[in-house]
Amino acid sequence: MTPDEFVEDLRSQGFPEPILVEYPSGGLEEHHHPFEAKAMILSGEITIITDGHETLLKPGDIFHLKLNQPHAERYGPTGVKYLVGRRR
Repeated sequence: MTPDEFVEDLRSQGFPEPILVEYPSGGLEEHHHPFEAKAMILSGEITIITDGHETLLKPGDIFHLKLNQPHAERYGPTGVKYLVGRRR
């Protein structure tokens, strides 16, 4: 799936226009968001940890977090950049 196809897929699911997010190497402890998030990795890598399960995501991969889903994040050595749709 290309980034343009991803954006079109988000629109078809009722997500607002996605935003570009970029983080340097590092991460975030367990937290949650007051929105549903669906994202496509553009560069770098991110590990999402949910319920003790780690998922490594690289360019082209997509992740989906439910509203208020507890998770932690680790960003690769070069950080991560992704497009994300957020739906309340």
